[in-house]
Amino acid sequence: MIETVSTLEMRQRLGDLLNRVALRHDQFVIERKGKPLAAMVPIERLEQMQEAARVHLLSTLARRTDAISQSQTDQLANEAKHRTRRSRRK
Repeated sequence: MIETVSTLEMRQRLGDLLNRVALRHDQFVIERKGKPLAAMVPIERLEQMQEAARVHLLSTLARRTDAISQSQTDQLANEAKHRTRRSRRK
């Protein structure tokens, strides 16, 4: 389960929360004034998310039947990154 902590609580308990993430694989959403700002997850989880994003992008590109240039690939990657960031802010 993912716990929610305030920025104040994060500052006061940073060492304890880091230990919980590293040793127990707990996950936290950090909020300010009730709005999510960031997440604290084990590094393994971050690596899994990055790998999943790479695999998804490669599979999307592989489904395309037309040739795609490096600049088009870069543009698609940037668009995907910005869409993801926008959807998380809402």
